[in-house]
Amino acid sequence: MIKNIFDLSGRVAVITGGNGGIGLGMAKGLASQGCEVSIWGTNPDKNARALEVLREYGVKASAQVCNVGDSTAVNEAMTETLKIHGRVDGCFANAGIGGRGIPFEDISDDDWDRVLKVNLDGCFYTFRAAARHMVERSRNGDAFGRLAGTASLAAISGPPRGEHYAATKGGLISMIRSLAVEYARHGVTANAILPGWIETDMTEGSMSNDKFVTNVLKRVPSRRWGVPEDFAGIAIYIMSGASSYHSADTFLIDGGYAVF
Repeated sequence: MIKNIFDLSGRVAVITGGNGGIGLGMAKGLASQGCEVSIWGTNPDKNARALEVLREYGVKASAQVCNVGDSTAVNEAMTETLKIHGRVDGCFANAGIGGRGIPFEDISDDDWDRVLKVNLDGCFYTFRAAARHMVERSRNGDAFGRLAGTASLAAISGPPRGEHYAATKGGLISMIRSLAVEYARHGVTANAILPGWIETDMTEGSMSNDKFVTNVLKRVPSRRWGVPEDFAGIAIYIMSGASSYHSADTFLIDGGYAVF
C-alpha cells in the first residue's frame, strides 16, 4: 500500500545557495513536507533572513557561511551540518554565478577560472563531501541518498557570450550521470535540474531590459517567467521515496521554452 509517499519527516537536506532564488524555493518546498534543511550561502544576512522563513514551517533549519569554491570550507560546512542535524540524506548543489555576457574571444583566464571555480568545482566539492557521508551510512545499513545539481538550459541550448557558464552546466550534467551509476548500489540517486528563465537576483539585469522581455517572454509558452517556488515540487519529488528508481535524469523546468 502506498501511503504518505512525499512525507519527508526524518530526512535532512543541504541546499547550497539556499538563502535565495531557486535554492530557497527548493528549501521551502522541502521544509513544507517536514524535511530538515541546512542552507549554505556566502552572505550571513541573507542566510539569517532565509532561516526565519524556513523556521515558519516548524522544521529544524540551520545555515552555514560557505564559499563552495573552497574545498576546505565545504568540508567544514558539512562537518558542522552533521553536528547539528546528525545526517544528510539529500544534497542540492545549487550555488552558482553568471558569466557576465563576455564575448568568447574576450574571456580572460580569470573570467574562466572564476565561473568554473564556483559552478563546477563547487559542485564537485559539495557532492564529494555528501557522497562520503552517504556511502558510510550505506555501509552501516542505511542506504539512502539524493544528489541533485542545478544546471541550466544553457547546458543544452547554446547561448552566446556565456561559453564558460554553459561549459560548467554541461559538465555538471555529465558529472551527475556518472554519480548516478557509481552510487546506485548505495541507494543514492543523482539528477540534474535545468531551469529556464527564472526571476532571481542572477537574472535581474536581463529582466529589467525591455528589449529582452519583449523578445524572450513571447517565446515562453507559459507566458510568464519562472519563480523560485516553481522548484519546490521537484525538490520534494527528488527527496521522496517516489523517486527511488529515477536517476541520471535532467529535469527541464522552463515553461516549455526549450521546445517552442
